[in-house]
Amino acid sequence: MARTNDTMMNPPIEELLGRVDSKFSLVTLAARRARQINSYFNHLGEGLGHMVPPQVSSVARKPLSISFEEIAADKIESVPVAVPEEAADPADEADTAV
Repeated sequence: MARTNDTMMNPPIEELLGRVDSKFSLVTLAARRARQINSYFNHLGEGLGHMVPPQVSSVARKPLSISFEEIAADKIESVPVAVPEEAADPADEADTAV
């Protein structure tokens, strides 16, 4: 019989880590989405249509728990941000400007 570790976190962290690059990416993605969900709930009834509601039906009341459930359900995913070339280190430019 396979033994599972009972944790307080549902979905399990191991399941979530398979969907992102690192623990840091998971924390960043979940926190950003939790802020969006929190803003959505705080602005209900004001007619603001630019906020995306939660993408999963959940019994959780906390925005962070809802965001973890969205990650586990593949409703949201991390997108790498490209660094523009203008933001390069100024010290590199000094070496090449001979």
